[in-house]
Amino acid sequence: MKKLLSLLILCLSCFMLNSCNSNETKAEKQGWKLAIQSYTFHKFSFIEALDKTKELGIKYIEAYPGHKLGGRYGDQVFGMDMDDQSRKEIMDSAAVRGIKIVGTGVFTTENSEDWEKEFKFAKDMGMEYITCEPELRDWEMIDKLSKKYDIKISVHNHPKPSPYWDPKNLLFAISKLNKNIGSCADVGHWKRCDLDQKECLEQLKGRIISLHFKDIAEPKADGTMVDCIWGTGILDVKDMLRILKDEKFKGYFAIEYENNWNNSVPDIKQCVDYFIKCCDEIL
Repeated sequence: MKKLLSLLILCLSCFMLNSCNSNETKAEKQGWKLAIQSYTFHKFSFIEALDKTKELGIKYIEAYPGHKLGGRYGDQVFGMDMDDQSRKEIMDSAAVRGIKIVGTGVFTTENSEDWEKEFKFAKDMGMEYITCEPELRDWEMIDKLSKKYDIKISVHNHPKPSPYWDPKNLLFAISKLNKNIGSCADVGHWKRCDLDQKECLEQLKGRIISLHFKDIAEPKADGTMVDCIWGTGILDVKDMLRILKDEKFKGYFAIEYENNWNNSVPDIKQCVDYFIKCCDEIL
């Protein structure tokens, strides 16, 4: 009787597991996870950003340092200076909305001593990676800290004077460092720097930790290129996804939508729909 009961429990568990797996999107089965870079909602508090992320049906968020927490937290901001109680409460606020804080960035500092504080903060908050643009002199230390805390380093590519604007520069800087150190591929910034975003993704094969994913519109008369709904711009979203598929990338696509700041949720919903559509076609 006990053996029969155990067999029934095992069968039920397998059925439930298969049912859960069948609800996964093709993107999720590929190991691709959509996140929100909270700077998208920087005109709102971090708590409001969590609400908007939930509204979008997105389960992950990358928090930018300096994002005002809001509500009773007054002027307190997200970052390593948060006290222990605030850290717990913010994690709980995310969790009750079905959201996990997976990373933070873009972190920068001229004080080398800040790095261990940032790693401790990320570990305490249960994060997987730190998006950053380190000083070149700090790489040996960061490599050791990444191993010590088991936190990935995802290097962002702001335009010049950032040394990481070109993937070749990043690859040279991290060539001898552990594989948990790689790129936070901001595909829009590459295009704005007159680089081919698809070639950049190919150059970074095997060293992409996460992405600040986006599409951008044709240049305006003054040369500026603003973010737009995915699939309506010039970055060829579907081809970028094909490249990442061929490279067997797994990780987070952080949506950083820098347009229509006060009412971007409807635009982002269209971006998510287009992402799902593309993934259904190519995966």
